Amino acid sequence: MVGLPARGKTYVARKIARYLSWSGRRTRLFNAGDYRRVMLGAQHTHEFFSPENAEGKASRLAVAKAALDEMFKWLRLDGDVSIYDATNTTRARRDLIREQCESEGVRPLFVEIICTNEAEIEATIRETKVASPDYAFLSADEAVQDFRNRIAHYASAYEPVGEDEGDFIKYIDKGAKLILKNVHDDLGQQLVRFLLNLRGTRKSIWLTRHGESMWNRSNLIGGDPDLSPSGRIFADRLAEFVNEHEAMRDVVVWTSMLKRTIQTASKIARPQQVFHQLDEINAGICEGMSYADIRQKLPEEAVARARDKFRYRYPRGESYQDLIERVVPVVLAYEREPRPLLVVGHQAVLRVFYTYLMGASPEGCPHVSIPLHTLIELSPRIYDCSEERIALLQ
Repeated sequence: MVGLPARGKTYVARKIARYLSWSGRRTRLFNAGDYRRVMLGAQHTHEFFSPENAEGKASRLAVAKAALDEMFKWLRLDGDVSIYDATNTTRARRDLIREQCESEGVRPLFVEIICTNEAEIEATIRETKVASPDYAFLSADEAVQDFRNRIAHYASAYEPVGEDEGDFIKYIDKGAKLILKNVHDDLGQQLVRFLLNLRGTRKSIWLTRHGESMWNRSNLIGGDPDLSPSGRIFADRLAEFVNEHEAMRDVVVWTSMLKRTIQTASKIARPQQVFHQLDEINAGICEGMSYADIRQKLPEEAVARARDKFRYRYPRGESYQDLIERVVPVVLAYEREPRPLLVVGHQAVLRVFYTYLMGASPEGCPHVSIPLHTLIELSPRIYDCSEERIALLQ
């Protein structure tokens, strides 16, 4: 990562790490600020970051090298992608990174975060830096002023990534503009696609399964059944909740193409959009069967599914691992959507979507609890996400 402080580097870095990990690449983020606080302690005022402070400069270089050493050690052992989250605002620092990458046989890609909106920079300072351990001993106003001074030190030495510095992406003003150079491999293309959709808009998202279906009542999987009487009652309760809930005034409703989600959302007086990618997992030859039927008629499939539920693929159907690839367009649509969302979906697909939103392990998604007739509210913060579950029908 490259860029001045308070431009959103760590936010974007964490988003990238979450997306790549969820997509199946073993990814880890190394934040230089965290290493500095561990190695040198917190509560460094802006003078420590001045390019004229020789002692501070030497200390920050030592921290950078320690973080890089840990990063390469991890890549050598079991990593696919590492993200080095630091300002890296000088050519000398980037040369150091590139040289070490070359010696390790690792191809570096610089992602430079540029923000020209002063109001957003100020909001980022106040939201993320006032509560930083670096400023535990200062008032909010003192912390803000000190951090502005720190930015000024970095700005005085800032050298934007040059055309001769190898592969890079410049992400400008929350994706309003991207500039690329030599980003041709699969990982680079995946990253570009993600950043093209990343708008940095934090909005609440509500997830709920469709109401109980007639097949739910019979414990059958898959299919395209209608709602049961209980499912229709839930649809009424959900519509009442949405239509009366102030926080959902501007919500957009997403459903699958299957009847039970469309029927569940039918009475909600909000804009609606249908995604075939939100359809339930394809159970292949097991569609219309119960799990008891599968254990009796296809015992080898029941054993295989129990052994590795994440990778298990129904014959002529899908696995949870397949679902992640299928749901990618929905995740990208979520990242570029400025309005709050209500997703009315199915258990398996919502499990996959939930693990992305919460930054959880994708391999654990088959075990995420997504009960019927429950609304899950997720409220993204700058670095994480809070959760509340509301049972609308017992």
